[in-house]
Amino acid sequence: MAGRFRGVLVLLLMLAGFIVSPMFLITVNSSTGTTIAPSNSSTLIDVSQVSPPDALDPATGFYVQDGPLFSAVFQELVEYNGSNYLQVVPVIAQNWTTSNYENWTFYIRHGVYFPDGVQVNATTVWFSLYRTILMGQGPGVANYIELLFSASEYSQTGYALPWGVAAAIQNVTGLPTTTNATLAAEVLASILSHFNANNETIMKIMEYPYQAVVVKGPYEVEINTLEPYPDFLLDIASWWGAIVNPVFVDEHGGVQPNTPNSYIDTNGMNGTGPYVIKSVGPSLSEVVLEKNPNYWAQNVTGIPSVAEPAHIQYIEIEYGLSHTARVEDFDTNQAQISYVSIPYFDQIYNGYQYKSEVSFNQIFLNLGYQPAAFYLSLNMQVFPTNITAFREAIAYAINYSQLLQIFNYNGTTLAIEYLGPISPVFPIYNQTMEMDHLTPFTYNYTMALHYLQEAGEEGHFYVVLPNGTAIGDTSGTQLPTLTIYALAPINQLEEEELSVVQHSLQQIGIATSIQLVLPSVTDNWITPSATPAIVDLGWFPDWPDPVFQELIPQTDVLDGGISGDLAWVNISTLQQLYQTLPFLTNETQQVDEVAQAYNILHQEVPYVYLPNPIAYFFVQPYVKGFVYNPFVGYFYNMMYYQPYSPSVATTTTTSTTTTSVTTTTTSTTTTSTTTTTSPLTTDAIIGVVVVVIIIAVAVVALRRR
Repeated sequence: MAGRFRGVLVLLLMLAGFIVSPMFLITVNSSTGTTIAPSNSSTLIDVSQVSPPDALDPATGFYVQDGPLFSAVFQELVEYNGSNYLQVVPVIAQNWTTSNYENWTFYIRHGVYFPDGVQVNATTVWFSLYRTILMGQGPGVANYIELLFSASEYSQTGYALPWGVAAAIQNVTGLPTTTNATLAAEVLASILSHFNANNETIMKIMEYPYQAVVVKGPYEVEINTLEPYPDFLLDIASWWGAIVNPVFVDEHGGVQPNTPNSYIDTNGMNGTGPYVIKSVGPSLSEVVLEKNPNYWAQNVTGIPSVAEPAHIQYIEIEYGLSHTARVEDFDTNQAQISYVSIPYFDQIYNGYQYKSEVSFNQIFLNLGYQPAAFYLSLNMQVFPTNITAFREAIAYAINYSQLLQIFNYNGTTLAIEYLGPISPVFPIYNQTMEMDHLTPFTYNYTMALHYLQEAGEEGHFYVVLPNGTAIGDTSGTQLPTLTIYALAPINQLEEEELSVVQHSLQQIGIATSIQLVLPSVTDNWITPSATPAIVDLGWFPDWPDPVFQELIPQTDVLDGGISGDLAWVNISTLQQLYQTLPFLTNETQQVDEVAQAYNILHQEVPYVYLPNPIAYFFVQPYVKGFVYNPFVGYFYNMMYYQPYSPSVATTTTTSTTTTSVTTTTTSTTTTSTTTTTSPLTTDAIIGVVVVVIIIAVAVVALRRR
């Protein structure tokens, strides 16, 4: 009996061993002793912007890469609430009211000032908005037309005059400015260039009640839109709503109608924001920002996060670096924010010096598809893209499947096809496509040749196919090489896209060359003849209204050229629709009219739309507070450093088992690998308890024996 009992005890102890062993094959964290931090904690280096800004003046700059810079230096009455682009927060305005979405009253914060001490008040708002409009550049024209100035008057006179300002000038001065737009523009330019809010005449003009912006009091200003428009706050939340320093402007060139300020475009100016411009490199290749030493909100409570004081002393923005530099600077921890095209994801991660300690998804930020359009614009008013059949031939000649393959990473296509000008992220896109029974263009060689034959006969030209066959009017002249314009510098992905486009067109006998230009060159594309026949570019809406900010800017001749309509679409039916379309409150009617416009545009083919990729950045793991908004970029003042201490998974006797977790963001699947790491799991605790019980039973049994 005793022997059998001892045998049972042995079996119990063996059982305990079997229970304990797997319980303790758990993953435990052990510090590697490595802490990842910036080499210089007072500086953040951003090399992600592949092109320089087109201008440093918020009344002129009109490219996506301008956003982070302008957001750091300038401020608006209201701004987007961080990443939430459907909500605004008060910044220069303390608060606001409206009862009808047409008359907006803003109450300006007391104590807001520029770095040089110039105070912000209601007159500063009047000055800033009127300056942006009168200068007639892309931001002012595209974002305030039909809201703060009349499209028809602009078309007739050539001047973007805030509505009612001519009447205000005439009422106060007696000058015939209501019947002479040139005089009105010149007088307003003179007022802005010699701005003196203490001047009685100027003050009376600003107080005139029937105009776009009315000064109601020292810190009260009213903005009156031509039509009730509920999304108006989303419009003025971006940099064309920036409040600028009248003293600085007047000391550096003043204001001229339809003319940019060359000094400010090149050298910049400081706004009321948390950063000031410290230096500007040649050709805008570098801009260094410094924490605003006299920031008005430094000790102010209740400030929204987008206006909080800066945490990092210096921001160094390197524009247009080569692909190699953007990879090396990030991999060696010299840069904190970078960007490479999709084909080089593996390259940047494989060379990352902390690869063994940091996963790909810890440095890769997938921000989802953007409310944007990417295209080849086909200028409808210059040869040969003024021929509808020629544009149709190009649309059918492009191999869209090959274009999508460029965006493939690890089996996932990080882009989508669509039929612009509206981005598929907006619900009205699918509603319109279903109503019109439309689908994006697909590659069709036969159709491309059919339309090219028609185009050749109409334009009296011919092309020669690779097999020697002539297509078109063989008694005419051979079509010369066409130039496709694109922004410099160009990344590898764009090179591959253009290569597919060139090869596709070559197959139907259209020879092309690529011409790279700086963004500043495109500011001159303001007439049909000055705009190239074919441009590879993209359109990002300035605020989240797919009708007013995507459909209309790309297809309204009043936005012709760099203001949005690079194809110079000028169709009377569309012009008639667009007069009221953005302001319709009946959603069914609006969708129906958008569908009408889409049907016309599908037949006219002013653009060939290219795949819409996800937005993303590579960001060092110790950079915190990276908040992205597709309409203004990201916010340097919200970023801060927190040294990152990676941990490595180890086990006592066996290798760690990893668990694959798949997450989906905006229809894009990203797979990340996580490791279960715990110094003492629940199972282990249970195992310990079981062992203790078994041993206790054994001890008691032995004692009883």
